[in-house]
Amino acid sequence: MMAGFEKVVERRIKKAQRQGAFDNLPGAGRPLELSDDSHIPEELRLSYKILKNADCLPPEVELRKEIKQTEDLLAGVSDIHEQYRLNKKLNFLITKVNMMRSTSVEMEIPQRYMGRLSERIGGKE
Repeated sequence: MMAGFEKVVERRIKKAQRQGAFDNLPGAGRPLELSDDSHIPEELRLSYKILKNADCLPPEVELRKEIKQTEDLLAGVSDIHEQYRLNKKLNFLITKVNMMRSTSVEMEIPQRYMGRLSERIGGKE
């Protein structure tokens, strides 16, 4: 059954080649950029590639990106109330990432309590 399917596919590919469907494709003449996926189990490689091509990240990676974005926002904010709100959000995200992982406490991301913020709240600038 597969042999018949393969013949049909081969015929369609050859027809497309004759019609020039593969001419002037982006990246033509350049080597393929293959990523090293040797660390991924063979049965998961196709699934991972599909998810990667769809820009679908694992939840932990998405959370880490959001943590980085929140840290960047926090660094540029001067309003004390906004700093407090962003700091609460940041600590919540860090707690979420730490709860997802099943590693030891030493491997967890430390929460970030801004010393400068608490000094400002206490009136010591």
